[in-house]
Amino acid sequence: MAEAKYEPRLKKEYVERIRAAMQEKFSFANEMMIPKLDKIVINMGVGEATADSKKPTVAAADLAAIAGQKPVITRARNSIAGFKVREDMPIGAKVTLRGARMYEFLDRLINIALPRVRDFRGLNPKSFDGRGNFAMGIKEHIVFPEINYDKVDQMWGMDIIVCTTATKDDEARALLTEFNFPFRQ
Repeated sequence: MAEAKYEPRLKKEYVERIRAAMQEKFSFANEMMIPKLDKIVINMGVGEATADSKKPTVAAADLAAIAGQKPVITRARNSIAGFKVREDMPIGAKVTLRGARMYEFLDRLINIALPRVRDFRGLNPKSFDGRGNFAMGIKEHIVFPEINYDKVDQMWGMDIIVCTTATKDDEARALLTEFNFPFRQ
């Protein structure tokens, strides 16, 4: 007997409810035109990498715990003397999530991490790029439950970019609103 394959809660909700709601709202000609989540890119820049070369490795370990996937260490393309950055120096970490891991991360972001952000007044509804992608920043990576607050010696911010297949910003905004993104009014 085959084992039942695990399906994330938000993906199930997308298939059962959100697709129908999007079809009804925008009256797409066919089912393939309905926008869906494509990927989530999480980037963590480590400005202190110039002073201590171990910082990007520590940041990458924290990012791996948050994302559930091994990140790539990002390196400087050019030397910038004013910032004491040399070419090919490690300066951060990034990870691209797709499929089940993407839906799991999104679920944790919306329901656990964002409510734990201090002075949170909602996400900016204008943070779209014109092609249906949403970008946001978090100042402290400790809002995620995977990070042990007692073992953290430094707090890093992170950029989170949610890429959708929507062609227009209003379609992408409607899709993310259906996923219960807390946009401010």
